[in-house]
Amino acid sequence: MKPNRRIVQEHNGGGWEVKAPRADRASSTHSTQGEAIDRARQILTNTGGGELTIKGRDGKIRDSDTVSPGNDPNPPRDRK
Repeated sequence: MKPNRRIVQEHNGGGWEVKAPRADRASSTHSTQGEAIDRARQILTNTGGGELTIKGRDGKIRDSDTVSPGNDPNPPRDRK
């Protein structure tokens, strides 16, 4: 099974975008990074969970998170 991943990064035209790795187009664009992170988590939850990578304005990875599936009664805990 292919891993499910989403990346939140600054959008060229301003704002923030949610993209799948190696995708040509963004899944969604938002005016704030917080809105983009919320949408990315929602997408990952709806598609069975996966990895969320958050990049800062400088393009460097700032944070990452594992999002569990929406219907998992005992989700794994992220250990940071």
